[in-house]
Amino acid sequence: MSRRSPGLRLWRRLLGVLGVAALAAAAAVLGWLQRPLPLASPSVELSIEAGTSPRAVAQAWVDAGVQAPSWLLYEWFRWSGQARRIRAGSYEIGPGTSPRALLAKMVQGDETLEHVRFIEGWTLRQLRAELARAPYLKPVSAGMSDAQLMAALGQPGVPAEGEFFPDTYAYSRGVSDLTVLARAHRAMLKQLAAVWAERDPDTPLKTPEQALILASIVEKETGQPDERALVAGVFVNRLRLGMPLQTDPTVLYGRGPGVDGGLRKRDLRTDTPFNTYTRVGLPPTPIALPGLASLRAAVRPAPTKALYFVARGDGSSVFSVDLADHNRAVKQFQR
Repeated sequence: MSRRSPGLRLWRRLLGVLGVAALAAAAAVLGWLQRPLPLASPSVELSIEAGTSPRAVAQAWVDAGVQAPSWLLYEWFRWSGQARRIRAGSYEIGPGTSPRALLAKMVQGDETLEHVRFIEGWTLRQLRAELARAPYLKPVSAGMSDAQLMAALGQPGVPAEGEFFPDTYAYSRGVSDLTVLARAHRAMLKQLAAVWAERDPDTPLKTPEQALILASIVEKETGQPDERALVAGVFVNRLRLGMPLQTDPTVLYGRGPGVDGGLRKRDLRTDTPFNTYTRVGLPPTPIALPGLASLRAAVRPAPTKALYFVARGDGSSVFSVDLADHNRAVKQFQR
C-alpha cells in the first residue's frame, strides 16, 4: 500500500480551495449581473455616438450616473461577446436596471425617442418654429434661409413651402434637425408620387407640383373631410374655364409673414403672385402643408358643376353652380 506524499496532498487541497474560490467568484459575478445597478439619480440618460468603443461606453455610463466600476462594466460587455454589437443611440435607464439589461438595451437599440408633430395646414414658418422647440435636436438648420434649407436637403431651387408631409416623427436624441426634415420631405415626395399615379386622367393639372399647390389650397379652405373633394372640384372647374380661383387663403399668404388681421378689401385689389383674385391660375408655390386627404382630393376631385362656395360659419360650405345662387348664399351666411 503506497503512501501519498505530503506535497501531493497539499496541491490537491490548494486546487480544491481554488475551485471553491472560482465557483464563489463566478456566483458573485452572476449575482452582480442580475442585481439592479445603483444610480446617482432616478434615471440616467446617455447618447452614444457611432464609433464609440465599448470601453468608452462603459466609462460614459459611469460618468452619466451609473455607480459601478467602469472596468467591470467593460469586462461584462467584452465577456458577453456582444461588445461590438452595441448600437449608437439615445438611452435611458431607471431603477431596477441590471448590467445584463443595460447591455441588452444597447444591443437591441432600445432607444429613448423624442417626437415632433407637423400639422396639416401649417406654413413652413410654423413648421420651423415647432422644430426649434423640439427637445434634444441639434439646430443645424436654424440659421439657414428656406433656399439654403432645400439645398442642404439636396433640392436646390425647389421652393420649401409645402414640401414636408404633416405627420408625427420620432427621432433619437442628439440628431440634427435636418434628419427630421429630410424624412418629412421624403414622405411628402412618396405620398405625392403615389396620388399623382392615381390622378383623374382628365385633370387640368400638368405636374405633381401643381397638384401639391392645389392640395395646399384645399387644405386651407376646408376642415371638413367630406368637402375636400368638392372644394377641389370647384377649383378644377375654374382652372378649366380660365376663371380666377378667388381663394382668400392665397391672398392672406401673399401678404407675407408678420401681417396680422383678417382679409381686407384692399388686400383683394393688391396684386401679388399669390393674389388669385387679380391673377388667373395657380399661385407659384404651395401655401401650406397639405395632408394626404387634400392631396387625394386635388388629383381626384368630386364631379361637380359648382363654380362657387361660401362658408356657412359652422365649418361647412354651401356650393353653387351660378353667381346668382352664390350671391344669395353669401347674403344669407356672411352678411
